Amino acid sequence: MLISDIIQSLEKFAPLAYQETYDNCGLLVGNSTLPCTGVICTLDVTSAVVEEAKQKNCNLIVAHHPIIFGGIRKIVGNNEVEKTLISAIKNDIAIYACHTNLDNIFYGVNHQIAERLGLNNRKILQPKANILSKLFVFVPKSSVDKVRNALFNAGAGTIANYSECSFNTSGEGTFMGNEFSNPTIGKQFIRETVDEVKIEVIFPSYLQYHIIEQMKLAHPYEEVAYDIVPLSNQNQQVGSGMLGELETEMSETEFLQLLSHQFCLKSIKHTKLLNKPIKKVAFCGGAGSFLIKNAIAAKADIYISSDIKYHEFFDAEDKIVVADMCHWESEQFTIELLIEIIRAKTPTFAVLKSEVNTNPVSYFTV
Repeated sequence: MLISDIIQSLEKFAPLAYQETYDNCGLLVGNSTLPCTGVICTLDVTSAVVEEAKQKNCNLIVAHHPIIFGGIRKIVGNNEVEKTLISAIKNDIAIYACHTNLDNIFYGVNHQIAERLGLNNRKILQPKANILSKLFVFVPKSSVDKVRNALFNAGAGTIANYSECSFNTSGEGTFMGNEFSNPTIGKQFIRETVDEVKIEVIFPSYLQYHIIEQMKLAHPYEEVAYDIVPLSNQNQQVGSGMLGELETEMSETEFLQLLSHQFCLKSIKHTKLLNKPIKKVAFCGGAGSFLIKNAIAAKADIYISSDIKYHEFFDAEDKIVVADMCHWESEQFTIELLIEIIRAKTPTFAVLKSEVNTNPVSYFTV
């Protein structure tokens, strides 16, 4: 098992193409071609986590938060980040970050929160647009199944909960090859008319190269006629935050008690309670104040996130309860998710949960 094999599993589940532009996901330290001796999963990478990996003979740390986030001009050990990086490099320990790409997929960080709260009818709160494309390809009738199957196998034709989606139109195609051509059907300098089918499929834009490659391998023509059109459609499976519904509505205090119990919270900051039942819940793991207005527009009864600033609580405008459950607490179960992703492909491989509590925030109880 190579480090690159582990990375491949992670990036198949949470493609790097779905990270935010400000983020820094992927392999940050180390050589992916080395054999992997073991993996430790954590929310953050600290010097204590690197030492733990060393002691447990794990040469790959998979974290949610990237240890290299802003620019680093030198690594001389002047701060915790530099010391941690030096220690990882000295001990040949690779560091991989799976951050906003894991936040933005349907079965990622927010799905973990929904599971803990027992929410149904889940959907992305702010779906991403401009990350889908449509392919039109013209295929002789005798090869339609082969080409269509190749497109599906390469990742095209999936719309939300449906796969192998396509639209097919029959028509006539014409072509004439010159002296350099080697036509599959017909001869040079003779115009051919062929019964063809135009296949239309939607696909994630980041898969374009692979899909076109597989399409051409399956297509019988020497020159394949196809068009690719970028779409402004929203991808309902990718985006920020999530929305779900409780099986049975409950009071605001009952819901906050449920939230506190399920996430072992020491405190919850929130706007004033509105004395209305909670049924529809909007939420976002990590810092998510930018979604308050989306939660209001979705007619959610409560919005849960973290790192909400004082003035941002005013954005609730008595239309919704806004609750801050703190950053580490909102993402703590992401570690289990990372372990599940890796173990799904390598069930017998050593994948460990870090025993280091990386939460930098402590609470003083009066």
